[in-house]
Amino acid sequence: MHLPRTAATFSPPVMEARRWLDGVDFSDLPLINVSQAAPVDPPPLAMRQAMAQMIVEDDETHLYGPVLGLPALRAQVAQDWSQAYGGEISSENVAITSGCNQAFTAAISTLCAEGDEVIVPVPYYFNHRMWLDMAGVLSVPLPPSDGLIPNANDAASLITDRTRAIVLVTPNNPGGVEYPAATVEEFAALARARGIALIVDETYRDFDSRVGAPHKLFQYPQWDDTLIQLYSFSKAYRLTGHRVGAMVASPQRLKEVEKFLDTVTICPNQLGQRAALWGMQNLSDWLAGERLEILDRRAAIEEQIPRLAATGWILEGCGAYFAYLKHPFDIPSDALAQKLVREAGVLTLPGTMFMPDGGGTQHLRVAFANVDRAGITELFDRLVAFTSQQA
Repeated sequence: MHLPRTAATFSPPVMEARRWLDGVDFSDLPLINVSQAAPVDPPPLAMRQAMAQMIVEDDETHLYGPVLGLPALRAQVAQDWSQAYGGEISSENVAITSGCNQAFTAAISTLCAEGDEVIVPVPYYFNHRMWLDMAGVLSVPLPPSDGLIPNANDAASLITDRTRAIVLVTPNNPGGVEYPAATVEEFAALARARGIALIVDETYRDFDSRVGAPHKLFQYPQWDDTLIQLYSFSKAYRLTGHRVGAMVASPQRLKEVEKFLDTVTICPNQLGQRAALWGMQNLSDWLAGERLEILDRRAAIEEQIPRLAATGWILEGCGAYFAYLKHPFDIPSDALAQKLVREAGVLTLPGTMFMPDGGGTQHLRVAFANVDRAGITELFDRLVAFTSQQA
């Protein structure tokens, strides 16, 4: 008996974690939710007002649009990316998608057939693994080296005649770490030499702590023979519900991507695309402020960690929206995460959700984008108190 595609993978982790809240009384300890890496606030008021005007005055907001996205938005991405990365990117290299997850699914659909392989550094982003499972593609885990940074030499030993791509997420989800430019460029050189694609998911690029381009891949001649870059407008402009992402790749690949997108959604969300374009043209100062706020929350995590480290915890990665913690308990992280909900009023995701079966039992991911400095202090108060109670 053949199982349906969806039976090949696990339940959505964020939805699974939310079920742990059922029946728990948070009246004494209000819930601190650090489980999901998405803004909970709406877009800034000026953007919402502009969107309201679009709805009323721009009739095309309500109609089908081009499958590969709004031409003006594609052109804006090409212009901004060319400037930011110091490379040559045209609008023909850009496709707009219904969120970054769809950009990934479209990329894999143009690369892989049943039984092919994709190398994914661990800990990995769980939705990437879920799609590969459902597509009949084998996820080949690449263990990290020091500091959760993958090594291209290690990846080289995993490449077979069925390998079609390597996936990098930087800044990383769930680890938070920013991959050094040299690391990303070594992976690009490996992928080019072996004739496979390098997918670089830069969903969190707007919150990178580094100044300037995080890598030089777009400066390479014929960069698009190897590189597929993915991006999300959701995190930059709080457009999570409008589902707007992007893929930057060769025009030849985007012709194949168009087949996938036309079949799945026909076109990206028209209002969301117009909002993203408006944001790119009007909110650069606001976005710079958002970046500084996220960097300050990262600093708050790093300031708090010594008192938690004194109880046996280890901070293995921190950046973008995430802190990746190693816990000191003799129980697996999925059981620990549920215990933290009941006894500390903290909802986080266990490392088991970001690793192959049997992995991640000593880790938790904390998504701190929606927790301010006071909330981060309270989070660490509770983790320290919980740890003391377990002694």
